[in-house]
Amino acid sequence: MRFEAGAEEEFDAGCGLLVDRLVRWAGERGLPVDAFLAEAALEYRHRATVDGRLGLWEPRHVEELLLSWLPEQVTELPGEECGDAPGTLRALLRFLHAAHLADPRGPALEDSLAAVDEAAGEYRAAMADRTRWGLAKFWVMTAAEQGVDVVDGAALQRFAERAQRGKVAYDQQALDAVMERRLTGRVLTGVVRAEPQLPVVLPPDDELRRRAEMPAVVAQLRGLAEWVGRDGRAVTATGRLRIADARELVDVLGTGDKAEGVRSSADLPRLGLLVEWAKKARLVRVAKGRLYAVAKARQVLADPLQLWLRAFHAWFELRQALIGSRSGWHVESMLFDVYEEVLEDVLNTLYSLPYSMPWPHLRDSVHLAYRARFRFDGGADLQHRMWLEHADRDLRTVLDALVDLGAIERDRGMADPVFLDADLSGAGDELPADMPPEFAELLGVAGAPKDAAAQERARARREELTAGPVELIRLTELGTRAVRKRLLVAGRDAPLVGELAQAPAAGLLGVLAEDYDPDAARAELAGWISAHGEWDAALRQLTDAVRTMAFRTRAQAMLDVLLTALPDGGGEQLLRALRGDARLAPLALNSLAHRELLSPEDMTDAEHLLVLAESLLQLVELAGGEGGAEEALRAQSPEVRDAVAAALDSAHPDRAGLEELRRLAARALRTPAARLGRGRKHGRRVGKSSRKRHR
Repeated sequence: MRFEAGAEEEFDAGCGLLVDRLVRWAGERGLPVDAFLAEAALEYRHRATVDGRLGLWEPRHVEELLLSWLPEQVTELPGEECGDAPGTLRALLRFLHAAHLADPRGPALEDSLAAVDEAAGEYRAAMADRTRWGLAKFWVMTAAEQGVDVVDGAALQRFAERAQRGKVAYDQQALDAVMERRLTGRVLTGVVRAEPQLPVVLPPDDELRRRAEMPAVVAQLRGLAEWVGRDGRAVTATGRLRIADARELVDVLGTGDKAEGVRSSADLPRLGLLVEWAKKARLVRVAKGRLYAVAKARQVLADPLQLWLRAFHAWFELRQALIGSRSGWHVESMLFDVYEEVLEDVLNTLYSLPYSMPWPHLRDSVHLAYRARFRFDGGADLQHRMWLEHADRDLRTVLDALVDLGAIERDRGMADPVFLDADLSGAGDELPADMPPEFAELLGVAGAPKDAAAQERARARREELTAGPVELIRLTELGTRAVRKRLLVAGRDAPLVGELAQAPAAGLLGVLAEDYDPDAARAELAGWISAHGEWDAALRQLTDAVRTMAFRTRAQAMLDVLLTALPDGGGEQLLRALRGDARLAPLALNSLAHRELLSPEDMTDAEHLLVLAESLLQLVELAGGEGGAEEALRAQSPEVRDAVAAALDSAHPDRAGLEELRRLAARALRTPAARLGRGRKHGRRVGKSSRKRHR
């Protein structure tokens, strides 16, 4: 239910399978569904959202699909019957929940359907709104409205040539709006898929609340609001504290500023930062020449965790206060221009990392962002180095504020070996074989040109990391809590161990199979079992979820989770016991054989046939719709005809799947269906090598 951003063939196959099953399911229930629009909906979640989760539909996704993506991408030619996109989406949502494919972390079905109802009233107007069209749709619709047969490529080309010569009438105002959306990045085709985050573990909020009380900044922000009070304090014409009040406040809050001889509160930097921080956090405000405490912030001030989170989110608005120009002689660094973008990237990079980040690695990754944004092709290397060093100083200043807040921690030590091989330059260094793939993705190890300068920077960084202890940076648990909230608001997936404790068994196993590393999966599964009573009862729920999953490949992945995540060898014991389960035996045998926990010699002839049948059914399923399945069967070795016949004679419980296999194989292999699987006895055992060949 999620595919990598570049895995278009895999997505097309999965999308085709889902749409085929959806159409069949909806037809059996008399629900209206348009296969083309269903495919467009899945393409939207795959290609135009940051997370790409096909089974999660929040109200924002429903609205964006119906009122932005479809109007931008789907062309309804004059005279054509318009498809029912809201009705199709309702059917898709119902199907996802009925088939246990909906992400359990998403809204309830009723909430998603209500979002469809709310957006449906605006759908037709949005489709007709030319300013929402994509550029290609604009010109195709313009051509069609002028009588051009847009299906005729030559006719469309002649129209395009006339348009280029200015011989075509069109809606200039609408085209201007379309182009403005493209230039300002408001087209959905420009959305970049975010890298997945590893699951994190967080303590309860009560423990986080206790820790939130500890940083001095939290006490200072509360103290500032209390000092200002409901009556407020007078400020200067420029909105600054009067110097007498500022001197008093330095002592009250213990900012450490040297107030002697200071003639303006502007010369008290720590106090100035706190006042600005409190303003951005909406704890105090300036009105009519006075600084007041915000009345609505009282509950926030009384809750250390909420106050801490408010301060953290306000930190993103402190660009001017932290690194802005303080005089006409001061020039901002590159960081000033990309402040929020870079800092979001820095925190997202630190988030969920299993290792502390060495400063040289973090610094050089930020340098890549500068090089991508600013022109470095002119000027001397010395000048470039000065620009980067200035930005580095500003980045340290910004991170200092997060250290004071308790969002990140600094230490010194040797860099973890994984950072020694992380190729920020794209120079081609191989990653360690034992590096978790999720961590490699988080490092962002490729993409820059393989030039000599980049390779030299990589060499210098490696020397710096191996020369001795370096500064190490990591998020605290408070920082992790806050960054996770921002990730979720941005629509990204940020798994939290424990959040699935009340999820349905099928939803739990599906998420663990797709999104969790083995250690996190074990912890999440243990918590779920503990929350669902006795061990045997919980295990029955889990195996029943696998038993009722209609998609063979997903059922296999769900059972694999139980094999690897149940403690003390319980997974292997379970699967060995399931060899006697008529419904689950093929999946259990497949898992045990694949992990070499069961040798071919230890299986009976009947079990060999079950594994063969299971492999063929999963092959057909992975190929997508009927066309892809037939192509996959034709691509197999000449022995596939015999393999299909043997599978059809097996005792595999998915009789409907076998009948579909018979029908597809008859067409693909040009063999009458009656000649496939006629109850013949097959004396040859299908060993391990044959199973691999037919998968």
